[in-house]
Amino acid sequence: MKYPTLRTCGLLVIGAALQSIAASDQPNILFIAVDDLKPTLSAYGSPVPTPQIDRIAERGTTFLNAHCQQAVCGPSRASLLTGKRPDYTRVWDLKTRIRDIRPEIITLPQHFKENGYHTVGVGKIFDPRSVDKGADEISWSERYTQTWHLKYHPSTGKPKAHYHNPLSKKLAKQAEAGGIKSWGAINKLLADNDAWPVVEAEDLPDDAYDDGAIAAYAVAKLKKLADLEKPFFFAVGFKKPHLPFIAPKKYWDKFDRSTIKLARFQKQALNSPDYAYHDFNELRSYSGIPGAGPLSEGLQRELIHGYYACTAYIDAQVGRLLDQLKKLKLANNTVVVLWGDHGWHLGDHGLWCKHTNYEHATRVPLIISAPGGRRGLQTGMPTELTDLFPTLCELAEIEIPADLDGVSLTPTLLEGDETTREFAVSQFPRGPQMGYALRSGRFRYVAWYKTGGTSTDGESAPIATELFDYKLDPQETRNLSGTKQFSLVEESLSAKLEDFLKRQHL
Repeated sequence: MKYPTLRTCGLLVIGAALQSIAASDQPNILFIAVDDLKPTLSAYGSPVPTPQIDRIAERGTTFLNAHCQQAVCGPSRASLLTGKRPDYTRVWDLKTRIRDIRPEIITLPQHFKENGYHTVGVGKIFDPRSVDKGADEISWSERYTQTWHLKYHPSTGKPKAHYHNPLSKKLAKQAEAGGIKSWGAINKLLADNDAWPVVEAEDLPDDAYDDGAIAAYAVAKLKKLADLEKPFFFAVGFKKPHLPFIAPKKYWDKFDRSTIKLARFQKQALNSPDYAYHDFNELRSYSGIPGAGPLSEGLQRELIHGYYACTAYIDAQVGRLLDQLKKLKLANNTVVVLWGDHGWHLGDHGLWCKHTNYEHATRVPLIISAPGGRRGLQTGMPTELTDLFPTLCELAEIEIPADLDGVSLTPTLLEGDETTREFAVSQFPRGPQMGYALRSGRFRYVAWYKTGGTSTDGESAPIATELFDYKLDPQETRNLSGTKQFSLVEESLSAKLEDFLKRQHL
């Protein structure tokens, strides 16, 4: 939407006219989610060039120490989009629906909708397993656009079960023709026939795959939204670099696999509990991945290559959205936020996928560009994804719900203030244990509780603890908990986490 800047006109108005002025100054929100994206972005010093996402960073603030609240899609997104932690939403898995537990909860897009915004979305914003078939229908001003509503490149049509390679596509079509409809059943059929590859690099146009089609839809939708008489909240959810690693060949060609560096430390951290780790079964379900044991160096390079290619593919799609904002003259009145729902292990600790309380799983990209905000700022202040809800409310000048768990980052965005947060907290269940990780500017302290895999009441003593110093040990090679040298640090962080948990579970 294009707005006149009425406050500069010197007009004296009262009553309803004042409300109109306030509304006219409200920024649009372009809310870009990227599935499974860790900070492999050039704005974070990564060797993966992401010039389009860099454009957001150049106009805004890059949060270098941002963390999700649980490193798996459903719980992380449920937390971010409600502004509440997993222990409140009770979404710790990939089957619990948010509103089955909290039917009264107000989501971020719902709150904007109720405060005069036109809210629309496309792609993956909520995890579909956490909401109704309408992607939480109450949150949107119009029908949410799912992938089956999209238009794909006419030369290819829609991919089948993610793929365009001939064998996978053929088997998926046969399955659908035979009445097999469920995602899990089709994937199992492909896996049983060695046709569920973890990578694909077909020489096809961007819009042959979901994310290109999502970008094409978003570009067209922005043009329609620009003509509305109210501000918009547009959520665009890209699906890569989630497994399988599929991107058009030209993005694979950007990288020389032989030069890709493997993780330096590929062992379990000394003195850390076994249940802090996992066997990355999400990856092992794909064709060509061994069912047990470490991965060969060649396979590791192929996987990292795929992750990088998918990241480059997404970067290009983000560029299409930014180009359209500029073309429509919306860039100067639109808050652009780009976030990943969690990080991803690429061989560090001998791990792949997410599902831990370690740095590579919890740390996420978070970049926000706001009208009137600082440009090109980078901050190492600990930050949480729960902070997005109050931050966007304050930037839009709408009421911040009183019970949110996050804090507004507006002082950082507008003034460069780096004192808003002292630490960020993540958590992850493993069997009957729940681990809580407190991340400060330098340290990570993790306390594991015997909880039955749900949450702790903050009263019981932890059954195991971990402490890592990123200044001395950025690879998390040694658990320092219990060492004399760091006893005062551990005592301080332990007290902070204990107090935090008590306050959370009152």
